Amino acid sequence: MGLKQLLIDVWSPLNYKPVYNDGDRGMPHRRAFPEAAATWVPPADERRLAAYKLLAAYDKNQAGELAEFRDGPEARDRREFGDPSMYIEAILAHVLGREQRIVVPGAEQASDEQSAEAKAAARVEELLTTWAKDELLTMRVIQCERKSVSLGDGVYLLNWDPAKRRARCRVYDPGLYFPVLPEDGDADFPTRVHLAWELPEDKVRRLKPRLRRITYELDWIGPATASGITPDGRPVRAPVLTDPTDEAPAQPVLGLGDTIDPASGTILRQYPWNDEPTAYTCYLTDATWNLEDLKYPHDVDSLPLDKARFGTGLDGEVLDRLDLMIDFIPVIHVPNTVPEAEEHWGQSSLLKPLQIFDEIAGTDTDSSKASATTGSPLITVSGRPASNKQAAMTINPGQVIEVGENGRMDVLNTAPMLAELRNHAEYLGDRAATIARLPAVALGTTDPSKVPSGYALEISLGPLDALIGAMRLARAHKYRLLLKFVQRLHIAGQHPDWVGITPLDAEYAFGPYTPADKAAVLTQVSEAFKAGVISLETAVRMLREAGWPIEDIEDEITRIQARRFEDARALADATGSTKAVGNYLGIDINPDPTPPTPQLPPGGPAGEDDEDGEDEEDDEETPA
Repeated sequence: MGLKQLLIDVWSPLNYKPVYNDGDRGMPHRRAFPEAAATWVPPADERRLAAYKLLAAYDKNQAGELAEFRDGPEARDRREFGDPSMYIEAILAHVLGREQRIVVPGAEQASDEQSAEAKAAARVEELLTTWAKDELLTMRVIQCERKSVSLGDGVYLLNWDPAKRRARCRVYDPGLYFPVLPEDGDADFPTRVHLAWELPEDKVRRLKPRLRRITYELDWIGPATASGITPDGRPVRAPVLTDPTDEAPAQPVLGLGDTIDPASGTILRQYPWNDEPTAYTCYLTDATWNLEDLKYPHDVDSLPLDKARFGTGLDGEVLDRLDLMIDFIPVIHVPNTVPEAEEHWGQSSLLKPLQIFDEIAGTDTDSSKASATTGSPLITVSGRPASNKQAAMTINPGQVIEVGENGRMDVLNTAPMLAELRNHAEYLGDRAATIARLPAVALGTTDPSKVPSGYALEISLGPLDALIGAMRLARAHKYRLLLKFVQRLHIAGQHPDWVGITPLDAEYAFGPYTPADKAAVLTQVSEAFKAGVISLETAVRMLREAGWPIEDIEDEITRIQARRFEDARALADATGSTKAVGNYLGIDINPDPTPPTPQLPPGGPAGEDDEDGEDEEDDEETPA
C-alpha cells in the first residue's frame, strides 16, 4: 500500500534527516546520493553508502549543500563552523594516544640469559618495527582511524610488493568495501570481499565510464594456471595441462608443493605458518566493466565475467583468479565501535549527537543574523522638521540630525537577544559533549586554573575512559590480525630476514591519552619499586606511559643497571658468580685466576720438628 517503513539499523539515527529518509520507502534521496543508487550497488548497501556521504558532508561543513537537493537554495544559508570536525579530531587523538608502538609479548625480557622464546619475540618485534617505519604505518593508521571515527568503518589492504620486498599497506574508503556476508556464519570473516568503484569517462583516452572491482576470495585449491589471451584479445588465466599421450589425455598440473589427499581427492598445501596442510587458498581478481554493459539485476557480486577485462600485475600475471599462495584474505575491516550481535558494521562517533549539531548550526545561523542588527542597529527618528521630506535616511559617524520640538531618536537594541543565542549555543555544545562522552577537559575548553584537584580531573574523565576503552576493544583484535598477516606475507614472499621466523602474536599498542602528573607517578613508582612490589621493567613501563622520554624500555633498564653498583655487590654476595654480576652491569668481567695454594717450608721460627714430625710446644709466654 506504499506505507512508510520504520527502519532500525546501524544508521537509523540518521532517519530524522529528510534527505536521508526521503519518501514513503524511507530510502535516501536519489539526486543527493546517486552513487548509492547505482544499479550495481546491492540494495542492502544503499543506506550504508548514503550514510557515509552524509557523515562526510558534516565533517567537511557541507551538510547545507547536501540538504539543498531536497530543501532548495535556502538550505545554503546554514552556518557550519566545524563542530563535527572538532569532535572527530578530539576522539581520534584520544583513541590513538600520544604515541603508538608494536609490542610482541616476551620481547622485553630478551637477553643472553633468557630463553629462545624471548629472543624470538625480540627478533619479531624488531622486524615488525622496521617494517612499520619503512611503510609509514603511523600515517596509515591515522588515515584509517579518521575514517573509522567519522564514518564508522575503516579498511586496510595488505599485498606483497616483489619490487620493494615487503608487504604494502593501503587504506580504502569504506564506501568501496563490499563484503559478501553469510546469512548463517561469522560476519567478522567473510570468505569473499569486493573493493569496487566507478571510473569516470576519459575523453582523452577514449574510455567510457567503467566499474572496477578487486575481489579476494577464499576457495578450494585448484590446479595450476597460467596467463593467456582469448581469441578476442582479452587476457585470462587457463589451466596448465600435461602433454597428451597415446595412453592418457592431457591432465591438469598441480602447483609446486601441492598434493592430493587420496581419501577426499582434494588438493592440499602446507603453509609455513600452519602445523597441518590445508585445502584453501586466496584468489585475486582485478576486473573492469563498461557501465553500459551492466544491466539490472546485476550487482557487485554477480557481474558477468564474460564482459570483464582483467588487469595485469607488475610481474605480467593476469589477475583472473590468481592464486596468491596464502590461506587468508588480506583485507582488514576496522569498525569504530563493537558491532552488535551478528552485525558487521561499526557506528560513527557523530551519529548520536548529530541532531545537536543541527541545532548548533541553526543557532549559529540565527546569531549571524542577529549580529547584523547589533552591529548596524535600526534607528527611528521622530519629530523631524517638516521641510525634510526624506522618508528614510542614512546615519553616518559624526552626523548631526535636526529634529523638531519634542523630537526623539530610538535605537533597536538586539544585543540581549544575541547574548542569549550565544548562551544557547554554549548549552548545546555542553549537551553534545555529554552525549558524545567527551568532557570539556578532553575538548580543551576547560580553564586549567578552575580545576580543583587532580582527583576531580580524573573523575571528570570517567565517561571518556569508558568510551576510549570500548573503542580500543573494537580495534585490538583487528590490529593483531593485521600484524599477523604482515608476518605471513613476508614469510610467503621469502624475505631473507624472515627465514626461519615463526609468526608470533603482536599488538599495536596505543599510548596514554589523559594528562598525567609526572611527579606523582614518579613518587608512586619509586615507593613501589623500593618496597619490592613491582619489578624494574614494570616501573620503567609506568614512567614511559606517564610521558617520560624513554624510547626503549630494555635499553633504559640496561643503562640503569650499569650504574647500580650496590645492587651488583649484593648480587655477588648472594650468588658468588662473577659472570652474573657482569651480565647485570652489562660489562665483561674476567676474574683473576685462582692463586696457587702456598707451600710452607718444613719448620719455622717457633721451633724445630720433633721426631714425630710435630713442633715442640713452647711453654714460655711469648712477649707481647
